[in-house]
Amino acid sequence: QVQLVESGGGLVQAGGSLILSCAASGGTFDGYPTTWFRQVPGKEREFVAGITWSGGITTYAVRVKGRFTISRDNAKDTVYLQMNSLKPEDTAVYYCRISSYWGQGTQVTVSS
Repeated sequence: QVQLVESGGGLVQAGGSLILSCAASGGTFDGYPTTWFRQVPGKEREFVAGITWSGGITTYAVRVKGRFTISRDNAKDTVYLQMNSLKPEDTAVYYCRISSYWGQGTQVTVSS
């Protein structure tokens, strides 16, 4: 069965960096974009970044432009989210999505 597994979250000081990974298995994903979302308790899940299957087109939420970079390695069935200059407002559970499939999320906590 299809599984998406996020990893790389943790606790970091403001201004620090983390890289998240989303590893896919159990399916064929050629042609599908991958999207990162984040969510905090009591709020709606928020779009963060997206990337086409080829990697040729990326999109970012205004709040993360210039700080986050999304990339992929299709040979490894993995999408990455490099997060730099982290702010406390970035604290959330981060999820990846391919088609209708979601991972279980990885917690990112940014302290001031």
